[in-house]
Amino acid sequence: MDDYEDQDATALAARVAAGEATAGELLDAALGRVAALNPALNAVVLLQEGTAREAIRSGLPEGPLAGVPFLLKDLGAEAVGFPSHGGSRLTMHATVGRDSAIVERLRAAGLVLFGRTTSPEFGIGPVTEAAVYGGPTRNPWNPAHTPGGSSGGAAAAVSAGIVPAAHGSDGGGSVRIPASCCGLFGFKATRARFPDGPSAGEGWAGMAIDGFLTRSVRDAALLMDLCEGPDPGAPYRAPPLAQGYRAALARPPARLRVAFCPTTFDGRPVHPDCRAAAEDAARLLAELGHHVEEARPEADHRGMMAAWTRIVACGTALTVRTALAGRGRALGPGDIETVAEGALAMAAGLSGADYLEAVGTIHAYGRALAPFFERWDILLSPTLAEPPAEIGRFAHSRPEFADFAHYRMGPGMVFDYSPFCAPFNASGQPAASLPLHWTAAGLPVGVQLAARFGADETLIALCAEIEQARPWFRRRPPLRLAALAKPPPPGAAWGKGPTGSGT
Repeated sequence: MDDYEDQDATALAARVAAGEATAGELLDAALGRVAALNPALNAVVLLQEGTAREAIRSGLPEGPLAGVPFLLKDLGAEAVGFPSHGGSRLTMHATVGRDSAIVERLRAAGLVLFGRTTSPEFGIGPVTEAAVYGGPTRNPWNPAHTPGGSSGGAAAAVSAGIVPAAHGSDGGGSVRIPASCCGLFGFKATRARFPDGPSAGEGWAGMAIDGFLTRSVRDAALLMDLCEGPDPGAPYRAPPLAQGYRAALARPPARLRVAFCPTTFDGRPVHPDCRAAAEDAARLLAELGHHVEEARPEADHRGMMAAWTRIVACGTALTVRTALAGRGRALGPGDIETVAEGALAMAAGLSGADYLEAVGTIHAYGRALAPFFERWDILLSPTLAEPPAEIGRFAHSRPEFADFAHYRMGPGMVFDYSPFCAPFNASGQPAASLPLHWTAAGLPVGVQLAARFGADETLIALCAEIEQARPWFRRRPPLRLAALAKPPPPGAAWGKGPTGSGT
């Protein structure tokens, strides 16, 4: 269909429901864009066209997104018929015997799953350059820059117009960082809003959560409504929604008390474009009638980030140990990349008591933030401290990144680049990145809004109000201009990379 890229997922589903398009036609459009754009992006892998077409032939569930093509992140989201590399040569071509709970809900919505998107190894980076995919994933706005991580492939695919929305996950900003880098909307919900099971009880001590990369707020609201709620036996659950995400879009929120932070949360300066993005958003909120005042939360931000690093190191070690046990062998040369090796080395030096102390630190951090959000409804900041990084800056193969603590916390390293996102993984609060600014060179710069624990509906309503006041949907990256005017016919050949991806 000629206007495929001009529609969000909600609109495409309406076309299918009205008989104006078929699921097969939409899949053709998506696959055509993979063929045209993926060689430059390296964002879509493990294509399963045959599986997708069989799902269409068998009859899709009559869900609210029936017929819309959709991509799963190549990390978590266990799905029958969709093998996964998990971003690593150690775990490549892994298969499962049953769907995860969130995939069950995505299938029930009628979505046509047809492939996976790239992720850094085990999801532990703000860029997506895993060796298992044969090279870096690139940003559609400028291929010399990263689309972010760890949901970088998902963001690149949505931004380039391959799909209108895609699955992601966020354990330290992994939805919001790519949203900022690629000019998209990314919403991290309150802790435990979505199911982790049955393969896991929680991710990274509860800091990791599934999510979505979208071009419209309403698509994010619909996807989250379809997937929210615990699976049976979940260890804990988020506070219940009053009406739901979509219902919250029906009316603007009450005028809110907005704290505006143009620096890092501990007062350090950020890149001028990032500060300008936050300042402009603060002016917009004031024009909309919200009370905006400069303020920042006082807490041990550095201590939280050190604890986050220890928890993720232990989580990485568990992933590697589980993979090796399943394969019945020891870790071999080249199995994992330098950053993961550094995480394993850190975990080896931590005791069980050290791990529990780190978990206690992030819980204390959440309690330290809570009084700030009693005074303020929203905290506004940049999403990142810099525009999208250049390819290679945080590459996981760099030998100096064998020091995992340095990779995360060293000068100019990950937490200097991304100081705003992980705090809300630690506290469990909802936070969103909105595409409201572009640099003079044409790179997107996101703005983050965070709300108190459980206040997802207030936050999504505010995001919708901003989207209406400052629309971004029609702003598209230059790389999409390389797409074919018409998709190739079904059955066109797809290139196979070093991992054997392709149909």
